[in-house]
Amino acid sequence: MTISMYDISVGVFSARLKALASVLTAAEQNAGERKIDPQVFLTARLAPDMFALTRQVQIATDHAKGAPSRLAGREVPKYEDNETSFAELQARIAKTLDHLASFAAADLEGSADRTVEVRLGGREATLPGLQYLLHLAMPNFYFHITTAYDILRHNGVPLGKQTFLGNR
Repeated sequence: MTISMYDISVGVFSARLKALASVLTAAEQNAGERKIDPQVFLTARLAPDMFALTRQVQIATDHAKGAPSRLAGREVPKYEDNETSFAELQARIAKTLDHLASFAAADLEGSADRTVEVRLGGREATLPGLQYLLHLAMPNFYFHITTAYDILRHNGVPLGKQTFLGNR
């Protein structure tokens, strides 16, 4: 059985971003119900040396738009990282989903062995596409969407695994 690079990148990023959008919707609704200024959630962090919720979402979308672009040999779209509201984060996710929808399976054919160049810790790294996707892009993407979920859950937003997985 052959696994499609398209399915394990574009398919996964798209599904998880839709779930992240649901998590953010639940958080915004919860802030309203509890009469909490949404900025409390948007600027919350799990630890003083970690990024806040807004930055977690920005980085997650960066990986989601960057990985398939690099694998397909396309320019990675640049976003300004200036979101300050739930609506703006939702728009960023929607823009990323639109970008992901611009890929076809054929765009990623052969990308498992294609050389991908990225900056890691201030230095250039060159990796085969499959290694880049599975050992760099995906783990980072999941780290940031999980951290976004955890920030909100830690702040009392009633989220569960079904919301994280996109089943609710």
